[in-house]
Amino acid sequence: MTDNEMCPCGSEEIYESCCGSFHSGLALPETAEQLMRSRYSAYVKQNVSYLKETLWPQYQKSFNEIGTLLRAQDSRWLGLEIIDTFKGQPTDKEGSVEFISRSVVSGVADEQREKSLFKKKAGRWFYVRALTR
Repeated sequence: MTDNEMCPCGSEEIYESCCGSFHSGLALPETAEQLMRSRYSAYVKQNVSYLKETLWPQYQKSFNEIGTLLRAQDSRWLGLEIIDTFKGQPTDKEGSVEFISRSVVSGVADEQREKSLFKKKAGRWFYVRALTR
């Protein structure tokens, strides 16, 4: 990894000062969209522990770490497109982000379109679940 590597989330910022700061624990996402972007980047970076930590607490116990790692490893990530956000700002307690994630999985192009629910607990954003696929 180089010091000036661009962040996979599509922000056009340097990884270390963008999602890298969340992945390393130096900062917390302030918005639902920032958490969404950092979770996408965690898939690209195969940072399964971050994906588990940012999952709504009641779902963490059943999180499939091996399956998630295999999905991340088997994918060539092509990009993230944010379609829409609803609430999810620093003063909100919940919000949603609609996005398209593009990848190639086992040689086959894949496009995941999802509207995700995010909630804040104890001042920290978490991914809760998909609202639509």
